[in-house]
Amino acid sequence: MLQLAEILRRHWPDYQARFGSKIPASHRKAVAAILACRTPARGGQLYRCACGQFEFAYHSCGHRACPQCGQDDATAWVERQQTRLLPVPYFLVTFTVPEELRAIIRSHQRILYHRLFTESAGALGDVALSKLGI
Repeated sequence: MLQLAEILRRHWPDYQARFGSKIPASHRKAVAAILACRTPARGGQLYRCACGQFEFAYHSCGHRACPQCGQDDATAWVERQQTRLLPVPYFLVTFTVPEELRAIIRSHQRILYHRLFTESAGALGDVALSKLGI
């Protein structure tokens, strides 16, 4: 199976050349972490078994976007969340923004994602209240 790190090794240089400074710093950090994860760039540890065998393991990056590192954390989080679910039907609701706003939002993620989530939550609240006749 093709891993994300391999896809990034193949395509990141072209993507970076094309979009350069438009790539948010958080995305560049995530890619750097994923590319270095469990490679000589991060160093490693030599382990010795009681039987006398040695095994070397490279250090992981620990970044939440890394499929190798974040998967265990994500799985544990999902399991914790599932214990909190109520025995009722759930629905997925997706909010999108017009294409004309996407570049602005991408450039100002911290402020505009917060605003998008606040407005989305308000819209869901309005719909729920209208269904209850309130």
